[in-house]
Amino acid sequence: MTGAHLSNVVMQALRLAGYALIFLAGIWFHSSGAMAAMAEYAEDIRYLTVQHLQLTAISGALAIVTGIPIGVALARRSLGILGPVVAQVVNLGTTIPTLAILALAMTVMGLGTPPAIFGLTVLTLLPIVLNTIAGIKSVPPALIDAARGMGMTGWQILWKVELPYALFVIFAGIRTALAINIGTVPLAFLIGGGGLGELIFTGIDLMEPGLLLAGAIPTALLAVAVDLLGAQAQYWLVPKGINPLR
Repeated sequence: MTGAHLSNVVMQALRLAGYALIFLAGIWFHSSGAMAAMAEYAEDIRYLTVQHLQLTAISGALAIVTGIPIGVALARRSLGILGPVVAQVVNLGTTIPTLAILALAMTVMGLGTPPAIFGLTVLTLLPIVLNTIAGIKSVPPALIDAARGMGMTGWQILWKVELPYALFVIFAGIRTALAINIGTVPLAFLIGGGGLGELIFTGIDLMEPGLLLAGAIPTALLAVAVDLLGAQAQYWLVPKGINPLR
C-alpha cells in the first residue's frame, strides 16, 4: 500500500467517524429535550443571545483598547526590573477565580450590567496584556537597531516595527481572551448582568436539562464562531512575512 493510498484511507476513515459523531450528536440532542426546549424558548434565546454578545463586545473592546497599551508599556526595557515585576503580578491575576472577580465587582458597583462589564473586562484583559508583552519582547534587537539606524523615532519603531512583528502573538491573546469572555458571560447572570446564563442557571435550579442545554449550546456555538472569526482576522490582517500561517 503506497503512502498516498494509506493517507486517502485514513482521511476516508476520519470523514466517516465525523459523520458518525454528528449522527450520534443529533440523536442525543433530540433525546435530551434540548431541541424541544430551544424551540419553546426561541424568542428568549434570541433576546439573551443579543445581551450575551453585547456584554462580550463591550468588555472585549475595553480589554483590547486598554490591554495592548498596558502590555506595550510593561514590555519597555526602560522600566528595568519594574516591568517584569508588574507582569508577574498581572500573571498572578489568572489564578483568581472568575466568581471572585465578579463578586468583588458586585460588592463595589452593585448589581446589574456595569459590574458585569467591569468583571468581564478584567478577566479578558489578562491574556491580552501577557501576549502583548511576549510579542513585543520577541522582536529581535537587531531589527530595532536597524530601525534606529534608519533614523526612526521611538514611536515610529513601535508602530512600524514592534507592533507589526508582535501582531500574530497579540491576535492569539485576543482570541484566547474572547473565548474566555464568552464562556464566562453566563456567570454574569448571577450579578444581574443578563445573557444566556439566565437559561443555564434556571435550568439548573429547576433541574431541567433541556432548558440548561438551551442556554449552554448557543454559548458553545458563539465561542466557536467568535474563535473562527478571530482566526480569519489573524490570518488576513497579520502580514505575510511574519505570519507563520501564510
